[in-house]
Amino acid sequence: RESEIRHGRTAMLAVTGFIVQDFVRIPGDAYSFEAVPKTVGAHDALLEGPMHQLLLWISLWDIVITYPSIQATMKGEREPGDFGWKWLAPKDEATLKKYEMNELLNGRLAMMAVGGIATQSVMNDHGFPFL
Repeated sequence: RESEIRHGRTAMLAVTGFIVQDFVRIPGDAYSFEAVPKTVGAHDALLEGPMHQLLLWISLWDIVITYPSIQATMKGEREPGDFGWKWLAPKDEATLKKYEMNELLNGRLAMMAVGGIATQSVMNDHGFPFL
């Protein structure tokens, strides 16, 4: 369950990222809309620049977080996907369970959507909406 929640959260961020990069770009002439008109082109342009730093920091974060969180989950000290943000969660147990199920289902949908968006972005010459 931990893996499914983590991948679902990542996919939800990826879907948001696919949509946002059609409207907002990081500063610099190399990354402008004129220089990089397509969504897939933004990925290719960043490979020559800050993508390596992004990969490094995400990898380090993942290494630091993954092992302790899996150990705590296996010992029963925490629920899968719980990183101590329960103070933001609703106090009602039924509502909390509903939100957890919604997160799981939306994560599954986002995992499918990322594949569809990536396919549409490669096959077509336009961005959002990916029709």
